Amino acid sequence: MMSLYCCGCETDVVARLTDGAEIYPHRQDLASLPFWICDACGNYVGCHHRTTNRTRPLGCIPTQELRDARKQAHAVIDHLWHSGAMTRTAAYAAISRALGTKYHTAETRTIAEVREAVQAAVSLRKELNKAALEQKP
Repeated sequence: MMSLYCCGCETDVVARLTDGAEIYPHRQDLASLPFWICDACGNYVGCHHRTTNRTRPLGCIPTQELRDARKQAHAVIDHLWHSGAMTRTAAYAAISRALGTKYHTAETRTIAEVREAVQAAVSLRKELNKAALEQKP
């Protein structure tokens, strides 16, 4: 058991450690992976399973809606560093500066927080594109 913030319950909850067989019964490939689940609402979060502390949660426990929004945010944010325009660390640092707080997708608790991060990433991409155009002869 571990105390984690649950976005569905909007409070810290005592989460239960389980495995992928419970969370994704149709996915054999995830059966042995660790997850933390909120038994009150059924929401869950994965773990840093490829580290020495393989049951450390990836962040707070999101709702399905928040999980989907986070995926969309990653699509926008990851483009910044996948494109080679900047490093991953620089992208997250720039978004953090724009938001005025340290940003990590897995720690977002609301859709509004995700939207703010996406807007910061979109603005950053526009700035990078403008700077690239200005450098062209």
